[in-house]
Amino acid sequence: MTQAELDRLSGTVLKCAYSVHTELGPGLLESSYTACLKYELVKCGVEVRTEVPVPLIYDGQKLLDVGYRLDLLVQEELIVEVKAVEAVSPVHIAQLISYLKFSGKRVGLLLNFNVLQLKEGIFRRVNKY
Repeated sequence: MTQAELDRLSGTVLKCAYSVHTELGPGLLESSYTACLKYELVKCGVEVRTEVPVPLIYDGQKLLDVGYRLDLLVQEELIVEVKAVEAVSPVHIAQLISYLKFSGKRVGLLLNFNVLQLKEGIFRRVNKY
């Protein structure tokens, strides 16, 4: 997938996330936002999988088959991590970066729905590994 295609896909995810946030508002569980975001993406014709296992690779060895689980994997290319926290902390960003590294994916979005305006809860990271 080209960078332009990834950018368009990110835009679609954000459009769907705005729809979910407008409808539900802040204050719910992450699982609620994840389910609704997946629903909106599927309505848009986008392939999405939830709770996608990622192995832990250390020193070139697979030590755990399921070291992590991605909240959403969109079109097999874009990682979306959903949060519903008071504030995104550096460890949440580090988690997304680790997921990018271990999965080999290039772009990830962290979306914190527990904000008054969703634009305050959007974080995008690119894999530099």
